Amino acid sequence: MARLALITLAILIGTGAAKAEDWSDQISRAVEMPAHRWLAEQRAESNDPTPFTTDGCSGGMSSLWTFMAERYPAFSEAHGGVPPWETCCVTHDRAYHDAGPDPTPGASYDARLAADEALRQCVQGTVSVRDKVLIEEYGLDSAQVRAAYGAISESMFQAVRLGGGPCTGLPWRWGYGYPHCWTRVED
Repeated sequence: MARLALITLAILIGTGAAKAEDWSDQISRAVEMPAHRWLAEQRAESNDPTPFTTDGCSGGMSSLWTFMAERYPAFSEAHGGVPPWETCCVTHDRAYHDAGPDPTPGASYDARLAADEALRQCVQGTVSVRDKVLIEEYGLDSAQVRAAYGAISESMFQAVRLGGGPCTGLPWRWGYGYPHCWTRVED
């Protein structure tokens, strides 16, 4: 039996049907789908989400940035009082608050993934506004600045994929506009 499984896996890998991204998406989707079903039930019970709120960039990123800007004038002068990608975070928060236009579990999962990808692309896109400042301020070259922004955007993407699932009780979860989603306990 183990030999047959190994041969099947080898064939799948050899034909390209078992890409790492495909496996990762399938696992993520399978793990998340029960929470998206519960969110769909909550959305059916209360059609309208609570009023929109945002904390800028979650996980303390905006508040830490603001703290640094308030305490260190040179930091504030070079980088401003909020992260340069904060508008990306607010747009992402709006998507998370509303949980997408289609409440069905599969569409909800796809909308969350699209919102997370849009966040990654938006953060990466802010490099064009900041690259000259960072090159001058820190003596970096353009490739180094782009690599740093690539790392930031990828880290943010991975963080929201890991910690932003629906019905977790976390304040930054997918569908946080539906506050009763987190109260369910699975049988």
